[in-house]
Amino acid sequence: MADLAVPVVITIKEDAGSEPRLRINEIFFSLQGETSRIGLPTVFVRLTGCPLRCGYCDTAYAFHEGASQSLQQILDTVAGYRAHYVTVTGGEPLAQKDCLKLLTALCDANYSVSLETSGAIDISLVDPRVSRIVDIKTPGSGELDKNRWSNVDFLTRHDEVKFVLCDKAVYDWAVETIQLHRLTERCPVLLSPVHGLLNAKDLAEWILSDRLPARMQIQLHKYLWGEGPGH
Repeated sequence: MADLAVPVVITIKEDAGSEPRLRINEIFFSLQGETSRIGLPTVFVRLTGCPLRCGYCDTAYAFHEGASQSLQQILDTVAGYRAHYVTVTGGEPLAQKDCLKLLTALCDANYSVSLETSGAIDISLVDPRVSRIVDIKTPGSGELDKNRWSNVDFLTRHDEVKFVLCDKAVYDWAVETIQLHRLTERCPVLLSPVHGLLNAKDLAEWILSDRLPARMQIQLHKYLWGEGPGH
């Protein structure tokens, strides 16, 4: 296994009036519960705010709660955990324009960075070093019309697409969408049951029956610690 790059200390040099600031809901250290990085010790930077209201949202506390922090404050906090992996999440992190600067600064500091985004906002300007985890909103989310389908054209093998599923009808819709956009040819595809609503065993059996080349995930962090901030 190749050696991990060692994070470096970054000092942001900006004029006092132009220093990037973001509204942060929480920064915490936990195990990654989803994506191909599942199980890896990761620092999570959760930004406040989201323009969507998915029916199964499990981070509604991030819609409004949070405090403004400078980019340097965020980097200093992340560095304090002495971790290699960082995930920027929300809410919808890209709803804050300075999120792009945060992502680039984290990459410059030699972190392995992933971004969890709703797929409703343009991902083309995200630093190419970032692994973009794009959530495609299903009919079960109540936000189907918010999908920005042009984002599909920007996906690479470095990125991942996620479907959150609440029943068989939504699963069938996801399969059709995967085939229509040839998503498995573009990047890894993730299928996740809504925790406490869709039986994970049922989803596993559907995937196997369809020989679907996708990764099933069950939100490891919720099985370890339950729902709520900090994990």
